[in-house]
Amino acid sequence: MSTSATASVSTHILDTSVGRPTEGVAVHLFARSGREADWQALGGSATDADGRCKDLPALPEGTTHVRLDFAVEPYFEKKQADAQQDAPANRDSGAVFFPEVAITFAVTPGEHYHVPLLLNPFGYSVYRGS
Repeated sequence: MSTSATASVSTHILDTSVGRPTEGVAVHLFARSGREADWQALGGSATDADGRCKDLPALPEGTTHVRLDFAVEPYFEKKQADAQQDAPANRDSGAVFFPEVAITFAVTPGEHYHVPLLLNPFGYSVYRGS
């Protein structure tokens, strides 16, 4: 498979509430070849100490759409548990507001797409990075 015939994807996650990368967040990669096609699960990875997934699977030739699923609930549950050990948190329910974040985007063969996730307990944003 030629790298010029496929797009490539990378990502990282920053927790903007503490200004640090997230570690240990599971990320799953899906692809499809057209708007009406079924999603194909390609595999996944987890963020490292720098918040990056360095080993996401390659996209198949013909991919037109990509979805990144971020399982952020375990990260926030651990963060809440650690915070409660230091000082009890004053939360409504202790539940995680966004347990998962799914980002879907279109790709063009030969292009690289770096999609950072900026995350906090009550919101998130994404953008096409470099």
